[in-house]
Amino acid sequence: MEKVVKEDNRIIIPSSLNYLREVDEFVEEKLQEQGINPSLVADIAISVTEVVTNAVCHGNKNDPHKKVFISLKIDKDQVTVKIVDQGGGFDPRHLLNPLDEKNLLKEAGRGVFIVKSLMDEVKFEVVPNNGTTVVLVKKLSEII
Repeated sequence: MEKVVKEDNRIIIPSSLNYLREVDEFVEEKLQEQGINPSLVADIAISVTEVVTNAVCHGNKNDPHKKVFISLKIDKDQVTVKIVDQGGGFDPRHLLNPLDEKNLLKEAGRGVFIVKSLMDEVKFEVVPNNGTTVVLVKKLSEII
């Protein structure tokens, strides 16, 4: 079985949803160590879980030989999280609108919508056939 690698503010996991809890605990611990407001910690942790789920399932297509890289940068005024997969990339302009009537009852398709509502910035950097990087930014105006 592949293993998880933790280095300072970075965690690397095999492409499996079995590691979501470990990612969540890692992110929450790093943010709590900095005294960040618990509601902001929750927003960031939920967002990271959503993006990592997409990286595993859609980016890396559940291939256990591929990895997902998660790194945190914690500054005094914001937290930046970068999630990188090793998939084929995608065009974020083709994301379905979960509020369209035809999509309301679908079981999936709300992750990016939720992340955009919780975070201050969400950026997609796509390199075709070389993965997707998602950058999440949360301002810390409510810190401590």
